[in-house]
Amino acid sequence: MTTTMITPEDVKRLREQTGAGVMDCKRALEESGGDLEKATHWLREKGLSTAAKKADRQVREGVISSYIHHGERLGALLELNCETDFVARTDEFQRLARDLAMAVAGHDTVRYVSRDQVPPEVLEAQRSAFALDAQGEGKPADRVAEIVEGKLNKWLETACLLELRYRDTDRKIADLITEKIALLGENIRVARFARMAVGETGPAQTGLGPGAA
Repeated sequence: MTTTMITPEDVKRLREQTGAGVMDCKRALEESGGDLEKATHWLREKGLSTAAKKADRQVREGVISSYIHHGERLGALLELNCETDFVARTDEFQRLARDLAMAVAGHDTVRYVSRDQVPPEVLEAQRSAFALDAQGEGKPADRVAEIVEGKLNKWLETACLLELRYRDTDRKIADLITEKIALLGENIRVARFARMAVGETGPAQTGLGPGAA
């Protein structure tokens, strides 16, 4: 049986891509025969399993993080919750909170934390608008429903924070949080956020998570 040699450089590269711990990265590479892509998938699967087990745990601690863009004309506040004050004070958790606040600031389309927070009336209004668009474009009547659901899904991917792509990767914000749950060993949840830009009319752009007031 051939044993794949895992180098420190391989581990470092995987850590940079996923943020996972050294031992988890080493194990993932060993389980994946040194294949970086397979190791990344292994870590995500591990994170999903860990997150699922912790999903019902109460999150009463956390931090409120802010991001103010250069020039001070755009900013965001975000509350990120975890289970203990110990984890809330770690650099890893606080970096995550700041990264999420930065993501909110960088997307003027984000309105909700997750899909299940979008009000039914908003979903129906979007469906109606997309249906009118499809009909106006002369799409076949038997394809309108499919087209509408496709457009609605794309809209949700820009309107919900957890659906956004994390920087220039193929990971969603939800994937990033799942990885941190696996790394830090506690349930983590976005409670709410607010985004403001100088000159915008109307109330600040806000999103509320489960149980947020």
